Amino acid sequence: MSAEGHSSKIVLTSFAVNLAIALAKGVAAFVSGSGSMLAEAIHSAADSLNQVLLLIGLRQAAQAPSEKHPLGTGRASYFWSFLVALMLFFGGGVFSIGEGFEKIFHPTPVDHISLGLTVLVFSFALEGMALLQCFRQIDSKRGSSTRWEYLKQTKDAELVVVTGENFAAVIGLTFAVACVLAAKYVDPRFDGVGGILVGGVLVAVAVGLAYKVKGLLLGERADPEIAAQVDEAAKSDPRIAKVLRLITVQQGPGEVLIAAKLRFVEGISGQELTESINAFEQRVHQREPEVKWLFVEPDFTA
Repeated sequence: MSAEGHSSKIVLTSFAVNLAIALAKGVAAFVSGSGSMLAEAIHSAADSLNQVLLLIGLRQAAQAPSEKHPLGTGRASYFWSFLVALMLFFGGGVFSIGEGFEKIFHPTPVDHISLGLTVLVFSFALEGMALLQCFRQIDSKRGSSTRWEYLKQTKDAELVVVTGENFAAVIGLTFAVACVLAAKYVDPRFDGVGGILVGGVLVAVAVGLAYKVKGLLLGERADPEIAAQVDEAAKSDPRIAKVLRLITVQQGPGEVLIAAKLRFVEGISGQELTESINAFEQRVHQREPEVKWLFVEPDFTA
């Protein structure tokens, strides 16, 4: 399955999970009057919408190059991922924090705690399974890197966003359970504290996601391993003396653009130069299928 196919599967799974959880939390929040539960319901509803935006981004990124977009629209995936980060910040985090302060200043008793806890535990199980699916996808790609290192290095924005959302959900649910119990048996204002903690987690994750995706949206370099493979492809041809300049740009999920300035040995004919460049391009594409565009500038300076 392609990287895009893997990402779509993970996004669809997260959408189904968050939609089911949002409905359950919404009912529990209405019945119990819990601010923590309401913050969690808002969080899950926002996550469901976020998955829709990610699917739109994947669909647009997969469009073929056109006259208007000669290098394709791969970065559309990063644009929609950035919107998801913004929605997570404002639609989930800021709203939950505001609702939390409201519950602290105007506390209300938390009723039907058994229903609320049942929904929270159910939600934790589903979110945990979704997070494990993300971890399995990461583990299949990360090699010797840790999961954290892979998430910092990967160009798969959808995987980063969904993993971040699911991680925030698991942490937020843990806070919600603790604060609902504290609100029932210690002080009702703990319900508002739960909303603030949930919102704080969402804000922190949203800021991290936005920072990550911003670099991709602006045109981040591709994986350094790709540059190393290009260098090896050049060294295997004796007619190529040196790689003078190499620029790699991640254009989208599984799409890399490369511009290379190569110094060729002096004395080769125009036909040999053409054959060498064509062979070099073929080797690069064989070594790194993600390279969709490769532009070579020959040079003969000493």
